[in-house]
Amino acid sequence: MKRICVFCGSSAGNRPEYRATAKQLGIELARRNIGLVYGGGKVGLMGAIADAVIAAGGEAVGVIPEHLMALEVGHRGLTKLHLVRSMHERKALMADLSDAFIALPGGFGTLEEFCEIVTWAQLGLHAKPCGILNVLGYYSPLLAMLDHAVEERFLKPENRALVLARHSVPALLEALEDWQPVSVEKWLDRETR
Repeated sequence: MKRICVFCGSSAGNRPEYRATAKQLGIELARRNIGLVYGGGKVGLMGAIADAVIAAGGEAVGVIPEHLMALEVGHRGLTKLHLVRSMHERKALMADLSDAFIALPGGFGTLEEFCEIVTWAQLGLHAKPCGILNVLGYYSPLLAMLDHAVEERFLKPENRALVLARHSVPALLEALEDWQPVSVEKWLDRETR
C-alpha cells in the first residue's frame, strides 16, 4: 500500500482519545512509508492526522472542494493539496489516489464517504480494503447495524466482510495489508421480485 485514504471528522469530538488516535495513525503511516490521502482540512481530526504525518516526515495529500477552501479550512502545509469543484469530484479523486480506506470517528460526511466507498467495493468498482478504526467503540452501533442487515437478508455475509474493524492502529493496518478481495454477486435473491 502506497497511500491510505482516511475519512474523519472536521471536529475533534469530546474525548481526547479520538485526537490521540488520529495522531497515532498519522505517525504510523509515516513510519511505514504510507502516504495519507484525506479531505484536506486543517481542523478537527483531519488536521490532527495531517499534522502528525507531516511532523513525522510523511506524505500528506489533501483533496478539498473550492467552497470549503474559501471558508479557510484548507490545510496549507500539505505535501500536495488538490482543489476540486465538488464533493463528488473530491471522493472520486480520493479513491483514485488511494490503495485502501480507513474511517476514524466523524459525522455525516465521514459516514457518507465510507459507506459510498464500501458500496463501490460491493459493486466491484474497486478491489481495495476498507477499514474502521473503532476508537472507544465509536462505530460499534454501526457494526451492529451491518450485522443486523445480514440477519435481515439485506446484506450478504461476504459483503459484510468488506468492512474490516479493529480497535488499534497496528491491528487495522495489518488487516488492511492481509485483506484479499473476494468477488461476490451483490444480490441476495436476484429472482425474487
